[in-house]
Amino acid sequence: MSSGDASDDASVGVFGLEFRTDRVTLAVVALAALALLARLVGLGSRPFHWDEARVGYWALRYLETGAFEYRLIAGGPLLYHLDRLVFAVLGVSDMTARLPVAVLGAALPLCALLFRDRFDDAESLVFAAFLAFNPLFVYYSRFLRGDVPLAFFALAFAGFTLRAYDRRSRRDAYAGSIALALAFASSGFAAAYVLCGVVVVILLVDQPSAVVDGGTSARRLIDSVRSRIAGRTVPAARAFLLFLGTTILCFAPRAGPHVDVGLTKPTTWHLVLYEATVGALWSFFGVRVAHRWPHWTHELFPYVGDLAGTLATAGLPIVVAAVAVFGWNRYVSSERRPLLDAFAYWSAAAFAIFPVATEVSAPWVAIHVVLPLSPLAAVGGAALLRRAVSLAGGDERDATTVAAVILLLLAVVAQAGAVTATDVYGPSDRTNELAQFAQPSDDMTALVENATAIADDDPTTPEVLYVGSKYATAWDPGNEFPPVVESWGNRLPLPWYFERADADTVSTKNLTTFDERAANESTPPIVVSEPGLSGGVGDRLGDAYGSKTYHLGLWDREVVVFVRQV
Repeated sequence: MSSGDASDDASVGVFGLEFRTDRVTLAVVALAALALLARLVGLGSRPFHWDEARVGYWALRYLETGAFEYRLIAGGPLLYHLDRLVFAVLGVSDMTARLPVAVLGAALPLCALLFRDRFDDAESLVFAAFLAFNPLFVYYSRFLRGDVPLAFFALAFAGFTLRAYDRRSRRDAYAGSIALALAFASSGFAAAYVLCGVVVVILLVDQPSAVVDGGTSARRLIDSVRSRIAGRTVPAARAFLLFLGTTILCFAPRAGPHVDVGLTKPTTWHLVLYEATVGALWSFFGVRVAHRWPHWTHELFPYVGDLAGTLATAGLPIVVAAVAVFGWNRYVSSERRPLLDAFAYWSAAAFAIFPVATEVSAPWVAIHVVLPLSPLAAVGGAALLRRAVSLAGGDERDATTVAAVILLLLAVVAQAGAVTATDVYGPSDRTNELAQFAQPSDDMTALVENATAIADDDPTTPEVLYVGSKYATAWDPGNEFPPVVESWGNRLPLPWYFERADADTVSTKNLTTFDERAANESTPPIVVSEPGLSGGVGDRLGDAYGSKTYHLGLWDREVVVFVRQV
C-alpha cells in the first residue's frame, strides 16, 4: 500500500537489494542523517555506566591481546568486534566506544523503508520519525549496550522477511538471514524476541483459525507459504549458510593468551564451529535458564510497574496511538490489516516477556516494547496528519477540529522534546528518568587526564592502588582476562578509565596491608579508597595528595580518589 505518485518512483540497488528512490525515501534518509547528528552531539560527555565499562574494558583487552571468547555474562559479541575495529582506526575514548551503537541507532529509521509495500508514504515517514527521535531510542543509541543494535537487526529481519515473502525475493531472504544472526550476536535478549515471534505466529495464524473456522484459514495460509517456497531449496540453503557463517564469525573465539582455540588456528576449526554454535547456545541455556533459579529470579509486578512507568515517561503518545490504531483495525475498519495485528501481538508479548527475561529493572527494557508499538503509532500519526491537512485545505473548514488536531500533534512533539532535553542531554543524576542505578553522576575527565599523564610502559611500577576489601583482588594482573572476581566488578567503571589511560593497577585489603606495602614499595600516584578507609589513607598520604569523592552510581556508590600533587 503506497500513496506515492508512481511517476516519481525510481529504484536503486544497494548490495543487490532494490529500494525506491522517490521523495519519501530521500526524506527517510534525511531523517536518518538528523538522527545520527542527534546521537553524535555530546556522545562522550556522559560518564560510562558499569555495563558500558565492562564492554569497553574487554574490548580494549581484545584489541591489545587479540584474544576473545564469547562470555554470556558480558553481553553479545558484536559490540566487542565493532569496538575493537573502531579503537584501532579512531583511537580510544568514550565517544568512539559508543560510536557503533550510535550509527546503528541512527540507521533505525531506514528500517521503515522495508515496510513500504504494506505502509503508505505518510505512515512510512511517521514510522521513520518515531524511530529517529523517540527519547528512548536516542538515549540508548548513545549507550554502549546491545539493546539498540538488537532492535535494529530484529526490525530489519522482520522487514526483509516480509519483503522476501511479498516479492519472492532471494536477496531479501539472504539479507534477513544475516540480520537475524547479527540480532543474536547483539544481545541475549534476542531469545525474548524469539518467544515474541512464537506468540505472534500463534495469535495471528492459529488462534483465529481455531476459533472461527476450524483451521481452514490456517491451512490456507500454510498452503500459500508452501507454494511460495516450493522449489526454492537452494536459496533456502544459501540463506541458512549465510546465517551460520555470520553466527560463526561473531561467536567464534579468537586465539591469544588464555584462549587456545581460534579462527586463525585451522587445526582448531572443528572446536571453533562447536564453540560458536552449540557451545554458545549451551552457555546461554546454562546461565540464563538452568542456573537462573533461584539466584537471579525476581518479583514480577515491580518490574512490570517500572516498565509501565518508563513507557509513560518516554513513550506515552506512542502507546496511546498504538492502542487506538489496534482497536480501530480490529473492531472498526472494514479492511483488516494483518501486519498491524502482528505488531500489536508483538508489543503485548514483549510487555509480558521482557520483565521476566531481564535480570535488572532498567529503562532500556522499554526499547523492546516501543519498537513494535512504533509502526502502529505511525499509522495513527499519519491519519492525524492527513486529517489536519484535509480540514485545513477543505472548503468547509472546521476551525475547532483543526485546532484540536494541531494541538494534539504539538503535544506529542512537546512531550518527546521535553524528555529529550531533560533526560537524553540532561545531567545523569537521580532526576533523570532514563538513567539506571549503575550510571555514575560525576565527570571522570580530570581523573582520566591524571592517569594518562602519569602512565608508563613499566608494569612493575603501577600507577593506581585500590585500598579496601571491597576492591582488592588476590592477583591484579589476573584481571586482564575473564572471568574476574566480584571485587573487580565493584570497581566499575574505573577499570575502563584506567585501562584506557594505560595505567597499571594493584590492590590491598586494609590499612594494615597498606602500611606493609608502603614500607616496602613506593605508593602509586593514584590511590582509590573505600569511603570508610579514606580518613586513614588520607592521614598516611599527607599533604602530598589531594582527594576527591566520586559517585560511581546514582546512590550508595561513593569512592575517594587521592592523586599525588605535581
